[in-house]
Order: sequence, then C-alpha cells, then structure tokens
Amino acid sequence: MNAQNLKVLICDDHELIREGLKRILLDTGKASRVGEATQAADAIEAVRRESWDIVILDINLGGRSGIEVLKEIKAEFPRLPVLILSMYPEEQFALRVIRAGANGYLNKNLAKKVLIEAIRQVLADGQYISAKVTEQLLNAVKQPAGQPLHATLSDREDQVLRLIAAGRTVGEIGRQLNLSVKTVSTYRSIVLRKLSMENNAQLMRYAQEHELDDW
Repeated sequence: MNAQNLKVLICDDHELIREGLKRILLDTGKASRVGEATQAADAIEAVRRESWDIVILDINLGGRSGIEVLKEIKAEFPRLPVLILSMYPEEQFALRVIRAGANGYLNKNLAKKVLIEAIRQVLADGQYISAKVTEQLLNAVKQPAGQPLHATLSDREDQVLRLIAAGRTVGEIGRQLNLSVKTVSTYRSIVLRKLSMENNAQLMRYAQEHELDDW
C-alpha cells in the first residue's frame, strides 16, 4: 500500500491519544488521510460511510467494549484490518482480541516505530503479532490447562468481572453495558461458577491478584 494513498481511521475517546497518533502518521508521511471517531457509534458509522485501509480502535470506547465494536465492524467488513489499542499489558487482552478478529494488539505506551511497523505488517501480511503475544499463543496451544481461570470467560463475562472488580454495582454495570439488572446478575452467577467462587469479595480479590481491576 502506497503511503500517499493510505487512509487510517483512529477510534479513541481521548483527544491526546488521537492527536498523537495522527501526528505520527501524517508527519512521517505514512498516511495521507487520518479520520477520527470518539464513540462506538461514530466508529461504526465512519467505516460504513467511507473506505479505510486500516482502523486503530481503542479497547474502551465511549462506555462500550472495543471488542464488541471490533466484532460489529468485522461482521460487516471482514477484510478491513483493525489494530486494537489499549492501555493494558498484552497478557491481559491480546489473545482475547485476536480471537475476536483483531489483526493486532498495541499498547498505548508504544514507540513510534512500533506503530509504523505494526501497520506495515498488517497491510503486508494481515497480522501483527509481537514476541510476547506469540509466546502467549504458543503457551495456550501447548498448555491449555495452564491458562488462568478467567481465560475461560466469554468476552461479556470478562467485562462484567472487570466492572465488578472496579467496584461497580449491578445496576451501574447494567446501565453502562445497556443490559437489564437480571441479565447482569446472570453473567455474575456464571462468572462465579466458572471461577469457583461464592461472592463479589472473592471476585475482587482474584481480579486484584491478576491485575484485572483497572477498568
């Protein structure tokens, strides 16, 4: 892909992040057009309205999980490359987002050259897999029984666990995820069962031990 024609859509609700990425892409001549979206609905509308070569999508976007937005984008545009951008370390989300269809996972503390290389690899080979993520993938295949218990949770269950760990009530979680209190309670029950726990205190302790409470 010729950089003069490269069109990149950045979806992040933090202005400083958007501006920083935009400046890198434009100042280095790696893109000729950089679009921006701040909310999930804006991101989905942007990919429907205009053709993009690659999307850089925050894992948390305006109250919605970036994984949900990723799945929605991929359902309509399966060949559109999407790089997930996150403040969380690779071991927390990389495997989950790749399984959900992402073409790569980047930490927000990335160096400029990492961003450029990730975009280059995705456009050339369809995927950007860092050394850390490669190791995770190999371990997941070789030692599936050695994966942490929360790796067995679905994306929604994982999201509910993290919000409980962050101290949110069932009602608050329901409002944030646009779910009924009954549905959130059902997810909570499933999480408790899968993690072999009995109450929120145990969930919160587990989340803290595995650094899942910073949400």
